[in-house]
Amino acid sequence: MWTVAIVALLVVTLPSINVVTIQDSSQVGCRLLESSGTVILTQPGDFIIGGVFSIHTSLKTTELSFTHIPESLQCSGRELRFARAMMFTIEEINNSTELLPGIKLGYQIYDSCSSVSVATRVTFQLINANTCQQVPTVSPSFPPVPQVSHFATCACLSNKQQYPTFSRTVPSDHFQATALAQLVKRFGWTWIGAVHSDSDYGNSGMAAFLAAAKTEGICIEYSEAFYRTNPLSRIQRVAEVIQRSTARVVVAFVSTGDMIVLLEDLLELSLPPLQWVGSESWVTDPAMTQFHMFLGAVGIGIRRAVIPGLRTFLLDLSPAQASASPILREFWESAFRCRLASGPVGPGERVCNGSESLQQLQNAYTDTSQLRITNMVYKAVYAVAHGLHSLVCAEQNGSTLHCDRGMKPNPLQVQHVLEHIRKVNFTLNGNRVSFDANGDPVATYELVNWQLSENGQVEFVTVGKTRKALSLDEYADMLHVCVYKSLQVPKSVCSESCPPGTRKAVQRGKPVCCYDCVPCAEDEINRKNHEHSPIEFLSFSEYLGIILAASSVVGACLAIAIAAVFYLHKDTPIVRANNSELSFLLLFSLTLCFLCSLTFIGRPSQWSCMLRHTVFGVTFVLCISCVLGKTIVVLMAFRATLPGSNVMKWFGPPQQRLSVLAFTFVQVLICVLWLTLSPPFPNKNMKYYKDKIILECDVGSAVGFWAVLGYIGLLSLMCFVLAFLARKLPDNFNEAKFITFSMLIFCAVWITFIPAYVSSPGKFTVAVEIFAIISSSCGLVMCIFVPKCFIILFKPEKNTKKHMMGKVPSKAL
Repeated sequence: MWTVAIVALLVVTLPSINVVTIQDSSQVGCRLLESSGTVILTQPGDFIIGGVFSIHTSLKTTELSFTHIPESLQCSGRELRFARAMMFTIEEINNSTELLPGIKLGYQIYDSCSSVSVATRVTFQLINANTCQQVPTVSPSFPPVPQVSHFATCACLSNKQQYPTFSRTVPSDHFQATALAQLVKRFGWTWIGAVHSDSDYGNSGMAAFLAAAKTEGICIEYSEAFYRTNPLSRIQRVAEVIQRSTARVVVAFVSTGDMIVLLEDLLELSLPPLQWVGSESWVTDPAMTQFHMFLGAVGIGIRRAVIPGLRTFLLDLSPAQASASPILREFWESAFRCRLASGPVGPGERVCNGSESLQQLQNAYTDTSQLRITNMVYKAVYAVAHGLHSLVCAEQNGSTLHCDRGMKPNPLQVQHVLEHIRKVNFTLNGNRVSFDANGDPVATYELVNWQLSENGQVEFVTVGKTRKALSLDEYADMLHVCVYKSLQVPKSVCSESCPPGTRKAVQRGKPVCCYDCVPCAEDEINRKNHEHSPIEFLSFSEYLGIILAASSVVGACLAIAIAAVFYLHKDTPIVRANNSELSFLLLFSLTLCFLCSLTFIGRPSQWSCMLRHTVFGVTFVLCISCVLGKTIVVLMAFRATLPGSNVMKWFGPPQQRLSVLAFTFVQVLICVLWLTLSPPFPNKNMKYYKDKIILECDVGSAVGFWAVLGYIGLLSLMCFVLAFLARKLPDNFNEAKFITFSMLIFCAVWITFIPAYVSSPGKFTVAVEIFAIISSSCGLVMCIFVPKCFIILFKPEKNTKKHMMGKVPSKAL
């Protein structure tokens, strides 16, 4: 027979002898303490799986006084259910024809009596296979023994250098701590208290939670540690800290035994309503539902499962079977308050009459509605069995050929057991069972809320869960919380949010969550109060934006239509006489001028802010350069009619193109310098209104902005002066006078734009700029091109060379 020591511990898993032994006064009355290390439940087999459970525990704590005998430990029906679940699982595996066929698994189950020292003792006895009557020692040549825990959640156990043979089916507290911090943040609790067990479980779990809470911006008013064997004065002090605190939310990373001890003192105090947030150890323990002060508590729980056949196995226990085992006898007699016939009967005690049945009981042992940790035991035993199967059984094409039941133990084979357990990957009742490199399973939890049912009983209601199995980095962000209407969320903050017109002033010596609200100075912006204020900008969805956008599109369409008319009549005198090449280029630039106003509408972004001003500046300079070129052509054409003048050869088509290119290049250079040194950017303006934010484009460099406008103004002024000088030249259709009118409108619009732009608040600043762009563009189109189109379309008799030269009398248009 080969004993494979696979230790499934409840809370304490100590694979090395370097431990701190804590003397627990409550163990003195343990009936089995004198023979601690004795197997309480056993079955022979080809391979033995060992189990260590805290069958006996105490619901109370007392200080050692040397005058009173401490109360005896009580048999825990919940822990007995865990042990019996292990027996059920092994029986189920032994009856399987697919898993370990022909192999019989046995078990040796020990009681740790909720004691670290006893747990250490029985663990070493299981490993060393000796009587352990003295302090246990481990031979240096003894091979490492694989251990699988169903409830040891300390994150420290993931350290494979210190615990190389340890695996578990319950998630590490590192995942749980992150989930708890996310849960607290989800409900807006920024001011909380914290209590935890003064043990590896509580200290490690709370340290991870505090680190995660700090990252989430949660402030901790107090963090208190205690253990159930501490002096009563220590536990009373923790209770008084909770009573005096201003935090209305308490996060408890505490084991069930420690929590019950703390409650004894809390019940004697007058406490304000508190919202409890619990770890998996106590928040789903049915033994805690007797304390209604936890009503409304929320916490992280191991996922509930269904194990087919387990309830039948648990209840199928006869008096004869109970009499055969001391631990089952104790449970039976305690549950039915009678003595089995085979046992001694004292005065005043009754003998069980045989009518007792576990079907009649409703206690922790028979309750299979919350199979959470029980399922971890179930998965742990199956993980061991699958590991053994892959080691001792030969398979071909998915079918088992042979299993070696006579394999002899040696260090290499034991190491192989560990490796095969770590590599298991199978599905059990719809749940995936596997381990990572640290021996940890995939972290999956439920969010549990304590609610009062219609019959007045406290129920664990699942109100949230993880959507899928996730890694640590992803888990916290994916915790999906579904809050029911019955879950009333309290408020727990150190200071209320500051109202508009005030700012935060952190209180000296207190966390950042504690502050006073002081009035803002006249020139001070309370940005915090604007975080949830509406943001305003000129959008395409509002009436003003729609009107301006439609106007720009209509203007662009008008310019394109005029260009089409000119193209269809490009050989007529009126088109040829007005420099058709510059006319088409001017119409193209005017189309861009109309369309560039669309970049001013919509939510400002980094690119739109840079685009709107630079495109506007370049297209308008291109437009004015074309007008200036046409004006110069008119002057040069008149000079060319004088006798002996050949001035037109100095300003022919090549020179006209070069002049437009040169004027435009200067504006491009200004825009490049502007964008390089200090470009425009989106800015939240909160100076005009207290109740809303104006999202606008800051020009960045005011010098760059006004340089762009100034250059446009300079070219416009030059064009206006030259056109004004040429307005009375002898020509029946002198274009210079139309250019004069257009430049007069253009300059008037942009001169009035400056004060309107500076004084208009918010989105109306943008509206003024768009209006100036559209108005000035329309002025150029109406004054320069509409009269020509009118003649081309409606007065074709005037579209002759004679009429253009003034040889045919014409009426004023």
